[in-house]
Amino acid sequence: MELNNKKIINAWTFYDWANSVYPLVITTAIFPIFYEAVVPQTVDFFNFKFINTELYSYIISLSFIIVAVLSPILSGIADYTGNKEKFMKFFCYLGSLSCISLFFFSAQHIELSLVSVLLASIGFWGSLVFYNAYLPEIATPDLHDKISAQGFSKGYIGSSLLLIICLVLIQVFGVDARYSFILTGLWWMGFSQLTYARLPNNVYNKKPTGNVLFKGFRALKNVWIELKNIKQLKRYLAAFFIYSMGVQTVMIMAIFFGTKEISWADEASKTTGLIVSVLIIQFIAIPGAYLMAYLSSKVGNIKALGANIFIWIGICIAAYSVVKTPLHFYAIAGVVGFVMGGIQSLSRSTYSKLLPNTQDHASYFSFYDVTEKIGIVIGTFMFGFIEGITGDIRESILGLILFFVIGFLMLLTVPKKEMLN
Repeated sequence: MELNNKKIINAWTFYDWANSVYPLVITTAIFPIFYEAVVPQTVDFFNFKFINTELYSYIISLSFIIVAVLSPILSGIADYTGNKEKFMKFFCYLGSLSCISLFFFSAQHIELSLVSVLLASIGFWGSLVFYNAYLPEIATPDLHDKISAQGFSKGYIGSSLLLIICLVLIQVFGVDARYSFILTGLWWMGFSQLTYARLPNNVYNKKPTGNVLFKGFRALKNVWIELKNIKQLKRYLAAFFIYSMGVQTVMIMAIFFGTKEISWADEASKTTGLIVSVLIIQFIAIPGAYLMAYLSSKVGNIKALGANIFIWIGICIAAYSVVKTPLHFYAIAGVVGFVMGGIQSLSRSTYSKLLPNTQDHASYFSFYDVTEKIGIVIGTFMFGFIEGITGDIRESILGLILFFVIGFLMLLTVPKKEMLN
């Protein structure tokens, strides 16, 4: 396949436009507010009592465990058969249809309703394994930072556009918030077709024979052996594992911090304020992603990531000790947006640059994905567990600082490589 083909690159980045509506509308903005409104503070789940946000964090953690188990197995099969696109489509449709099913969410049937939350998360994160694996196959390493930033930027713009549409329907026309979940699923499924129309399947023209499952496992085993012998890749994954615990947990649980800890004038201003803060994050994340790509070209990926992590430490300290008013919340949302775009984009492209000359990109990215998902499981579980014990969500925020500090120190141990340092 021709590398650096603009049409293929644009098609690849457009999947960010399609699927980013899930983390914004479902994970960050409308659904968490809807969840807080319809689910009591204390909820009975299979005869066990939980704080509503504590239970939510556990369900999200479970989805990451499932993805962490499935993605290496499926990626090995995808690499052996060359069918990354088919697996990507499966998870895409699973996630988008699960978003649509959230229309029927009911606190009276909380166990069944949370299945939709679980499957939507599995669909989103599962599809990203195969999506990310295309990056080293469509472009040369010198363009990875820029293309990764372009993808995330399209995602921020597209998801913000749908969020604004949903808000207009809810606030101006009085449409039930549940319809925004249907729109999210349709947007994700519909716009992904632009990606599938140009993104090639079976890039290396593989012709599988015999037991696909067995040979998929063998391909995965070979990648694992290779990975263990690449010191730079191994140490980078270890650092990424730790700092991503903090990053992803903040992104998933921040909206609940806003609902519980900020002194809003009333319920209406709280809803408006939370949405405004989310949009601030989205739009500032766009220049943040490009600026970090530019910074990495000047000082290297590792130093750029290190600077980014330092800002995340400051965010956690401020959230714990200072952020109490809406103005404070808007200010910290701007800072979160700036570093969110940068660290997501740069983390993906840095890993891509470290990969050896291989055809097993899905298997390699499955280890990246598993590392991230296990980190999120630990991060979100710890977040919910601390709140469950202390009853104070600020204590949970404080606990995240440790992840960023250790992640930064581990990043310093990554051996130098010309394209990274």
